[in-house]
Amino acid sequence: MDYRIISIGALSINDLWDKHGPARTAHATTTLIRSGDKTILVDPALPPQVLVPRLAERSGLGPGDITDVFLTCFRPAHRYGLGAFENADWYISEQEREVVGRELLARFEHEEGDEEVRDLLKQEIEVLQKCKAAPDTLAEQVDLFPSFGFTPGTCGLLLSHNRSTTVIAGDAAPTLEHIEHGKVLKGCFDIEQAQTSLTEILEVADEIVPGHDNAIVNPMRGPF
Repeated sequence: MDYRIISIGALSINDLWDKHGPARTAHATTTLIRSGDKTILVDPALPPQVLVPRLAERSGLGPGDITDVFLTCFRPAHRYGLGAFENADWYISEQEREVVGRELLARFEHEEGDEEVRDLLKQEIEVLQKCKAAPDTLAEQVDLFPSFGFTPGTCGLLLSHNRSTTVIAGDAAPTLEHIEHGKVLKGCFDIEQAQTSLTEILEVADEIVPGHDNAIVNPMRGPF
């Protein structure tokens, strides 16, 4: 089993920077995992016209080589490129799928008069319906790592190496600065649960792939 970063994400604004400049378009870090006969793409965040060439540059692979896509949450910034991987199986945590699905259906049923909004909600529902509830184990040495809090069902992946572990954290550990300061993103669905999830990541992981930053060695664990 191995992994590599395909694209390093960014927050629209990182409040922990001294100078953060103008707001950017947020997009998540995209990670490729290869384990056995599985080739898993986590959070295909860039638009297809950007992500597909980036995937080829970083791995030599094309969309048809991806067997599975895993979303750490259903936020748009984590799935702009999802449509490029129609032949793969799409997965998301069961809790995220259920809670977000109920919210989308409720909004669709109560939306009246604005057909454009109804169409957008219908598209979101259709995308979510294509996402399967992820099993506890996606592939050999690749297990779900529930990290609820930022969204109702935020969920990372735990990669078990011979002598170390890597957690692909999603928005539960968004950037290096958030990890170093022990802080979670603003606007959490449940801030206490999000803080607990971040603490658990820091206790378990030797390496962390943040939701919107490059992979790092866990600063709380040191070199391994």
